[in-house]
Amino acid sequence: MSPVLAGVLQLLALIAALALAYVPLGTYLAKVYSSPKHLRIEKWIYRGIGADPDTEMRWPAYLRGVLAFSLAGVLFLYLLQRLQGVLPGSLGFAAIDPDQAFNTAVSFVTNINWQSYYGEQAMGHIVQTAGLAVQNFVSAAVGIAVAVALVRGFARSRTGELGNFWADLVRGVVRVLVPIAAIAAVVLVACGVIQNFSGIHEVGQFMGGSQQWNGGAVASQEAIKELGTNGGGYFNANSAHPFENPTPFTNLFEIFLILLIPFALTRTFGLMVGSVKQGYAILATMAGIWLAFTALMMWTEFAHHGPALELAGGSTEGKEVRFGIGASSIFAVSTTLTSTGAVDSFHSSYTGLGGGITMLGMMLGEIAPGGVGSGLYGMLVMAVIAVFIAGLMVGRTPEYLGKKIGTREIKFAACYILITPALVLVLTACAMALPTPGDSMTNSGAHGFSEILYAYTSASNNNGSAFAGLNADTQWFNTTLGLAMLLGRFLPMVFVLALAGALAEQKPVPVTAGTLRTEKPLFAGLLVGAVLIITGLTYFPALALGPLAEGLAA
Repeated sequence: MSPVLAGVLQLLALIAALALAYVPLGTYLAKVYSSPKHLRIEKWIYRGIGADPDTEMRWPAYLRGVLAFSLAGVLFLYLLQRLQGVLPGSLGFAAIDPDQAFNTAVSFVTNINWQSYYGEQAMGHIVQTAGLAVQNFVSAAVGIAVAVALVRGFARSRTGELGNFWADLVRGVVRVLVPIAAIAAVVLVACGVIQNFSGIHEVGQFMGGSQQWNGGAVASQEAIKELGTNGGGYFNANSAHPFENPTPFTNLFEIFLILLIPFALTRTFGLMVGSVKQGYAILATMAGIWLAFTALMMWTEFAHHGPALELAGGSTEGKEVRFGIGASSIFAVSTTLTSTGAVDSFHSSYTGLGGGITMLGMMLGEIAPGGVGSGLYGMLVMAVIAVFIAGLMVGRTPEYLGKKIGTREIKFAACYILITPALVLVLTACAMALPTPGDSMTNSGAHGFSEILYAYTSASNNNGSAFAGLNADTQWFNTTLGLAMLLGRFLPMVFVLALAGALAEQKPVPVTAGTLRTEKPLFAGLLVGAVLIITGLTYFPALALGPLAEGLAA
């Protein structure tokens, strides 16, 4: 079987699995966030944290809950790392340095999972399981909660109430993420992913010296790492490591977990707003972009430029031979079009244009299908922008799902789409202009510029994957990337929740003959165009200096 055919067959199998899970999971999620009943274990949690799950919140109160919970998570995880040296199960590892502890705490609480350390050489069992793994669950649940709040903003009228943050958070963990992750972890263990609490041990001789590895609860963390679109690896090689991802099947299964909830949430959206067709329109937009990027990535990586690549059958550098070019391309596109950050190959070794595709996927805002929750609310904000553009073209007041998109709503949407580009471009410019940050680059020229551009794109856009080659474990990068992650995660949430509150206060607008039918293919095409044009105009100069220049010079 040719490598190209193998890649296409894996893509078709993945699409079939996602299609089978779409309706039941999307329907289940809608029931989870619409049910007035609370499970017994949820009532215990509410009692423990002193929250009343039946109290409705307006958007400022909902936002305060998000920020307070996240701040507590940052402080707890920071202290856990700083105290690692005296904790049991530390495997003899010392406390994490302050700047790196800050960077890592922010990274995992914001669902970004950027890692400037070697996991197997820095973190013991307590930090990995009680710290990082816990944040993988709750940070993902926060993203879903914010998305559900925005959906309620479209669905409700004449009220500013968006639900209860604490109820949404707990339900996301208890009813969604924990059950699915538990099943996924069992599958991964059955397929060879390790799950233990063993210490450091020698595995043999390597180039005249001993080679040491430590075990860990890898399968359970790997499951939520992918399901929650987190991305932080137990080992430095992430999902390229055989302890995390041993076979082609586990590789495809992990891609399935990455895409599962983000795609299913489009059906949840359709059910909650009372029109499944609206969910299908958003799904078609997301799936169209994802398929186009996957096809383009396969083409760039299988293209034979020169005798070496022709003999190898494509660009094989930096890719695991047990996965191949096709599966690695699917993984790379899926992880950068979502907020996952996991990698099974090293994006720095991709062709110039291939590396550009991974960057462009993040620059779109990771909305195809995006992270758990963040992908849906990002695409809905883009839908508001697209409706506004359509209204300008036909001279009508823009409307979406029976809500007028007025001055206040479009200001919130505009602020949302401007935040991350500002962070990416300003911080990249500062790093290139200052003398010290440039020393962290492994390569010079266009590829070296891509290393820094990718790092700030990944941090600001809620991704967390690394281009590889950049030494990010410096005070400059730990601090600035940490700030980029904080601002890039929570500032957009401010405007998403403010938009949700503004929409919920409106009374519904009746549908007329002049109303734009946003469930039709025409609107899906308009939405794709708006996403690509806005991103292209914003990032094209930076891409031209990096991956495009490298790709055209090859």
